Amino acid sequence: MIDHDRLFKELISTFFFEFVDLFLPEVSTYLEPGSWELLDKELFTDVTAGQRYEADLVVKARFRDQDSYFLIHTEHQGRSESQFGQRMFSYFAHLHEKYGLPVYPVVIFSHNSPKRSEPDFYRVEFPNKRILEFNYEVIQLNRLNWRDFIDRPNPVASALMAKMNIVRADRPKVKKECLRLLATLRLDPARMQLISGFIDTYLRLNAAEEEVFRQELATIEPEAQEEIMQIVTSWMEQGIQQGKREQAEAFVIRLTARRLGTVSPQLQERIQRLSIAQLEELGEALFDLTDLAALTTWLDEQEQQQN
Repeated sequence: MIDHDRLFKELISTFFFEFVDLFLPEVSTYLEPGSWELLDKELFTDVTAGQRYEADLVVKARFRDQDSYFLIHTEHQGRSESQFGQRMFSYFAHLHEKYGLPVYPVVIFSHNSPKRSEPDFYRVEFPNKRILEFNYEVIQLNRLNWRDFIDRPNPVASALMAKMNIVRADRPKVKKECLRLLATLRLDPARMQLISGFIDTYLRLNAAEEEVFRQELATIEPEAQEEIMQIVTSWMEQGIQQGKREQAEAFVIRLTARRLGTVSPQLQERIQRLSIAQLEELGEALFDLTDLAALTTWLDEQEQQQN
């Protein structure tokens, strides 16, 4: 399963200023560059709904050329919800009360459908009076045209084009444009991998689309072609390694169950955290382990060595 919230949070927190510059250009004019800090996760409980919520991303930033601060709360939302505006207001009220700072609320919608415009406000009103109108910034990716971003030298544009409004036939072309833009940014390997992994997650092509993608690559300059092929080759190598790992995990868990009995979900999770080398060691050690308690001790020793 894809952890969409984690992917979006990692992307935006890594490229926060670039995100603001791309989608909130007016905010970038009064945000002091380099002044922002990511705050610890914010939790609050909705007593009436009986649910606990966690704000995705809360950043404290300084006003440009001033000794005063404000918060930018960015929420990723992967589906359309009728009561979402009320939840955004609850976040706002919680953050404003806790920090006593102005809060700029932003939501980025990444769902594929519906494509109707999502509300950007929450109201409380009576027949004779409006008590509250709370407004927040909405970035709705499925209503943005990817073609408007292909010439924006911004890593967030390179990544998020993969989630914008794309007709099926354009998927190979969009993937080429995402990677072409990425190749021009000259990022360090870690940030390059973050963006390229995001693109591959949301623009995973089938065999026919892969053929069109390779034809599209032939239309761009040779230097960019070479860089893009290096990225694609890296994806293939990672996929092969991941396949090997999954096979090793499945084999060791089956062998453990055959030798020692039913493996609990907790033990399975601990086994899945082992490296490939440790999985191979466990496969051999199982012939000497006599019960699940001995397996637990073996896993404890491995974890102690890692620490």
